[in-house]
Amino acid sequence: MTEELKAIARRIRLLALDVDGVLTDGRIHYSGDSEEMKSFSILDGLGIKLVRRCGIQVAIITARRSGAVERRARELGIDHCVQGREDKLEALRELLASTGLTLAETAYMGDDLPDLRAILAVGLGMTVANASSEVARRAAWQSRARGGDGAVREACEMLLRAREQWAEALAPYLSGAGDSTGHRGL
Repeated sequence: MTEELKAIARRIRLLALDVDGVLTDGRIHYSGDSEEMKSFSILDGLGIKLVRRCGIQVAIITARRSGAVERRARELGIDHCVQGREDKLEALRELLASTGLTLAETAYMGDDLPDLRAILAVGLGMTVANASSEVARRAAWQSRARGGDGAVREACEMLLRAREQWAEALAPYLSGAGDSTGHRGL
């Protein structure tokens, strides 16, 4: 990670995420009664919980409306869930106005053209490994993982490492497990 990326990441106070193609693999499944179903990665879920515990707010901004997204946001304690907004940048600006945060303090992770204006406007524009070529070319950071397969977790870990909060995030999982080297006192 470059020093420039670390400096930018240290300023981030809000991580905004697209859903389809970022928190999911981008596929949409319908049941017989038109109920929309989505699959979410538990890796991403834990990453979101970790950044929230370390003081970074999390938002979802998506063009679609889905009960599954609302439920997932509630389960993870996501601070802001904005659905049904085609213009992601305008939705983000409205959200920031209500929180008092700035674009410079925001990271946005998207995967396709509707996310591009938001990616370019924020302090840290991020994308997934399988993003559209236009988005991949313009994002400041790209995960190695594909959308829906741990890309958000990777972004969360990068933010925490850059902010030197990784040890803090990891501590509850090491508590009582021996020393931090993993040698269990050997």
